[in-house]
Amino acid sequence: MTRAITVGLDDSAESRAAAEWAAREARLRHLPVRLLHVSESAPAHVAQAPLLGAETVQDWTEHIPLASAEGLRLRHPGVEVLTDRVTGKPADALTEAADAAEMLVLGSRGFTGIGGFMMSSVSLSVLAHASHPVVLVRAGEQASDEHKSDPAGVPSAATLFRPVVVGIDTADPSEDLLEFAFDAAARRGASLRVVHGWVEPPGSFPGAYGDTELGSLARQQATALTNVLRPWRQKFPDLEVIEASRCGRAAQVLLDASREASLVVVGRRIRTRPVGTHIGHVTHAVLHHVAAPVAVIAHT
Repeated sequence: MTRAITVGLDDSAESRAAAEWAAREARLRHLPVRLLHVSESAPAHVAQAPLLGAETVQDWTEHIPLASAEGLRLRHPGVEVLTDRVTGKPADALTEAADAAEMLVLGSRGFTGIGGFMMSSVSLSVLAHASHPVVLVRAGEQASDEHKSDPAGVPSAATLFRPVVVGIDTADPSEDLLEFAFDAAARRGASLRVVHGWVEPPGSFPGAYGDTELGSLARQQATALTNVLRPWRQKFPDLEVIEASRCGRAAQVLLDASREASLVVVGRRIRTRPVGTHIGHVTHAVLHHVAAPVAVIAHT
């Protein structure tokens, strides 16, 4: 069965932006979009209330994916749009959906109330446990935001894509992370900026290294990045790859490089501990500060 790009859907602006992004991505990947609405069972006293009976709740929750699907089909002709609705714990249902999908797309924030599941705690739980890529999209994100401005400086979705940016650890690079980033850039016809942040060795103090020693360390780090990327350049020979090895904390170096990105790709190491969010401080910083869509790739 062909995997779909699944969208966690509610009636929020963040959710609608996520659905639009997913439809554009589906066109790039020649995949269907699946709009998934997760609702928790209403308490008995709520379901039996005269103004919000069980049938009313069901009608309202069924309307969300159907209406959204109709709009997506009109705006994105040729993209197959499917709808689905499940009842259960949002974090569990979305994690299960992510593991069965090509990727899961979520709005980065949400609202409360019946049917509203895009809470930050839910999103963080899904990110921490999903084995397949999860993409977070901000409210108000538009296609033109991912493209370079036209010659007159006007935002346009008809121009070239802005670069895809990925942050890696040269000491332990993830094949899954690099595969996703290179493929995403190639599908967009965009350049790929590969970012690696490094700091002076542990035990040294700021300024302990002179210009000569620091320059030598910088060359070593840059060479390590080049060596990691060499087989990927051979696999994607037509892709423009920009290497950015910078002295500084990894999170800040990546944030600085992501200001003009169409997509930012970060990794999340799979942990076996049963508690905690297991996202990592670099990924956590990117999710809080980068305006572009962010793809989180789980890896060992």
